[in-house]
Amino acid sequence: MSFLEIKAVSKAYQKGNEVVHDFSLSLEKGKVLSLVGESGSGKSTLLRIVAGLENMDAGKVTIGDLVVQNPKERLVPGYDEVQLVYQEYQLYPNSTVEENIARPLIQYDKAYRKERVAHLLKMLRLEPFKDTLPRNLSGGQQQKVAIGRALSLEPEVLLLDEPFSSLDGIQRRELIGELKEMFESLRVTVLFVTHDLDDALQMTNDLAIMQGGKLIQRGTPEEVFSKPNNMYAAKLFSHLNELPEKDKTFVRPSDLEIYKRKGLSAKVVDKQYLIHFDQLTLQLKDGTIWKAEDKKRSFKIGDRVYLKWLEKNEISF
Repeated sequence: MSFLEIKAVSKAYQKGNEVVHDFSLSLEKGKVLSLVGESGSGKSTLLRIVAGLENMDAGKVTIGDLVVQNPKERLVPGYDEVQLVYQEYQLYPNSTVEENIARPLIQYDKAYRKERVAHLLKMLRLEPFKDTLPRNLSGGQQQKVAIGRALSLEPEVLLLDEPFSSLDGIQRRELIGELKEMFESLRVTVLFVTHDLDDALQMTNDLAIMQGGKLIQRGTPEEVFSKPNNMYAAKLFSHLNELPEKDKTFVRPSDLEIYKRKGLSAKVVDKQYLIHFDQLTLQLKDGTIWKAEDKKRSFKIGDRVYLKWLEKNEISF
């Protein structure tokens, strides 16, 4: 049963220029959804609307029995039940880790506040740093403090707005792994917004694609990969090679089989070493440039290769 419901939400900062357009999405309680979209696609605006921090022009957002109101309809915008974590950590620089996490609980019972903060410090593995100031922490640790502060109020919904964009690859992988495990144990409902597909795939198997303020597609990574609804959704996963004799039909580099004879002829004009394969840049006889994955690292620049693929792997729009 759906818990977070976003129904036909629209928002325009300028008349006739909608940032979010007729956007609908639902999420079950305790589930995690990754919402992927390029910069300017309306992701952050949508999160602010869900958090009750941005006025929507049309539509409705509900969280269980709670109807999220526009800021103009409330004396104090926002809800304790919905917490938004920003890309910038927004920590109090002269407060310790423990004090930052405890800040939202300042008016709560002292015993509860102490117990809740201790629980989050342990869960986030921040106990050794509880007396440390933010400037003495790594980027990943600072983001964990920001998430801990958001979780201190035991929110029903946690909104993450590009939370890992300032972290390096190692920090991101480690932090996503920790948070994924923690979200599962807490059973908190999470809407994770990012422009990075790798981050999205590591976080969850529930994927939504946003483009130009609209929901383009939702499904598992396998569903979106194999049957993308448009070119943008398809290109999120990889480069597309356009077939020379089929209009608007493409094949992915990963679906190409490379042989030394028989197949579509091409010449290797460039080679790039990647972690799991060599990425080959190929030139077809008509001058068209393709990409292919040489998983055995068998070919070099200047080689003549021959390409084959299964028709079922072709993507058409």
